[in-house]
Amino acid sequence: MMMKFGLADDLAEIREEIARLRAREAAIQAAILSFEGGIPSGREHRVELVEHREMVFDKDRLPEEVRDNPRYWSERVTQSVRCLPIRSQTDRPGWPIRRLMSDALAH
Repeated sequence: MMMKFGLADDLAEIREEIARLRAREAAIQAAILSFEGGIPSGREHRVELVEHREMVFDKDRLPEEVRDNPRYWSERVTQSVRCLPIRSQTDRPGWPIRRLMSDALAH
């Protein structure tokens, strides 16, 4: 029997899984970038190093009288959803699924 959880629980679980996958991705990417002797390929995929350059506006280089002048500022309002635990995650056996980083790199 599958237990139903609320939207807040679903969102929190998805974000935890995304964070775990991002950490795994970063570790694998770091391993690839530090690989000596060329970039390794897999059986079904290859990777390539891509470099992007972009111009970035550095507002800190503006004169202070411009940076601090309210005429040049506008307010932007955004909304986001935070996930806050109500109880300890250990109350749910088996969640969140955690793997050791060495296990993740082996897959």
